[in-house]
Amino acid sequence: MRARDDVGSAVVDFVLVMLLLVPLVLGIAQVGLVLHVRNTLSSAASEGARAAAPLGATPEDGAARTRAIIRTALADRHAGDVSASWTTVGGVAGSEVVVRTRVPALGLFGPSVSLTVRGHAVREVAP
Repeated sequence: MRARDDVGSAVVDFVLVMLLLVPLVLGIAQVGLVLHVRNTLSSAASEGARAAAPLGATPEDGAARTRAIIRTALADRHAGDVSASWTTVGGVAGSEVVVRTRVPALGLFGPSVSLTVRGHAVREVAP
C-alpha cells in the first residue's frame, strides 16, 4: 500500500526534472542551429572565392555565387552583407569573400549572434 504522503509526488518530480531538461535541450538545439548556419556560410564563402579565382572572373562573380548559395541553402536575410575582393593568400594572388550576418540566439526570435566568415582561393594569373 502507498502512504498518503506519496500521492501526487510523481507530478512534482516530473515538473522539477522538466525545468532542467527543457532549457538544456533547447540550448543544444540552438547551438546546433548556429553551427549549421556558420558552416553553411563558410562553405558558400569558399565556393564564392573559388568562383572569383579563374582568369576573367571578377570579385562580383564570387559575391553573386555566394549569395545564390546562401539563398538556396538558408534564407535571403543571410545573403545581405556579402563582399568580395582580391587579396593575397600566403603571398600568392587570391580572392576573398566575406559574409556577415546575425543569427537569433533564442530560437527564431530574440537577440542575435553576429557571425563573420571568410572564404579564400588562390587566383589564376596569366603567365
